[in-house]
Amino acid sequence: MLKKRIIPCLDIKDGRTVKGVNFVGLRDAGDPVELAKKYVEEGADELVFLDITATLEKRKTLAEMVEKIASAINIPFTVGGGINSVEDASAVIKAGADKVSVNSSAVKNPQLIADLAARFGSQCVVVAVDTRDVSGTQKVFVSGGKIETEWETLDWVKKVEELGAGEILLTSMDGDGTKAGFKIDITKAVADAVNLPVIASGGAGKMEHFTEVFTQTKASGGLAASIFHFGEIPIPTLKNYLKEQNIPIR
Repeated sequence: MLKKRIIPCLDIKDGRTVKGVNFVGLRDAGDPVELAKKYVEEGADELVFLDITATLEKRKTLAEMVEKIASAINIPFTVGGGINSVEDASAVIKAGADKVSVNSSAVKNPQLIADLAARFGSQCVVVAVDTRDVSGTQKVFVSGGKIETEWETLDWVKKVEELGAGEILLTSMDGDGTKAGFKIDITKAVADAVNLPVIASGGAGKMEHFTEVFTQTKASGGLAASIFHFGEIPIPTLKNYLKEQNIPIR
């Protein structure tokens, strides 16, 4: 079994780390660079940085922030938010990102996934999928979770694999920020549907939730935000706990 990854996520708005519930009600969670350094010291396996309100005017600001974080850390670093073209991706990779994450832009223009994979290699391309239950069907949402798309989640993840994505970051909007646990059903369904690493996101509140997602699904990583940002579960404590549960951890 591949070793599982513990991944803190920095949601950035106006240069600060923020966290909400079900994608709304954002509150400040601190300075991204300081948090990034703290997570490296604590033994995080990777870091995800999402500019959740990214627009083209902020692209330069984003690159500067990426540069600051990249120079402060030495673990794999994924950056997303407003990446609409190969040029946008190139700018954040030059600034120090190891991988780029695309979401709304990939749904709007699926060819972008293939173009990014051709230019940087599949290992650099993460497709973030925001999924929510709509009358018993899991549907893909875009624009920060505001707009429902035509895509059913399982069809979309198969499509992104075909197009050359290297990884899927799956966020259950129903679980986001609730601390009620990862949504096992959709995580399992997605991880079974593709031959790509799947990072589970949305709902982590207790250490047991990581055990559940790693034992009941093929997810290769568990991503969380508020429990790490607000010191509710220190990463070293979580890793020791998972080792005691015989879950292979890096």
